[in-house]
Amino acid sequence: MPVLDFLNHLLNFVAPAVFLSLVLALGACVLWRKRAHLLPWYLMVAVNLLLGVLVLALGVVLTGHDGRMGTYAVLVLAMGSCQWLMSQGWRG
Repeated sequence: MPVLDFLNHLLNFVAPAVFLSLVLALGACVLWRKRAHLLPWYLMVAVNLLLGVLVLALGVVLTGHDGRMGTYAVLVLAMGSCQWLMSQGWRG
């Protein structure tokens, strides 16, 4: 496989995690401005992105296929829970 094709496949593989990590971190900063977050927004994006890529990779390993809806459901739950923890959501 040529390098550009591999890069295209890799970027398309991680695209859901990238999009969701940006939406979660920036959304938390906009919606909860007065709340003290544990990390700055760019570190929240990085943590969510690492978790999201890990979930997507585990989904491929466990199911043998990319793009399963179950994998995407676990992705949303894991990243949402992580963002809730980083935003100190338990404090109300």
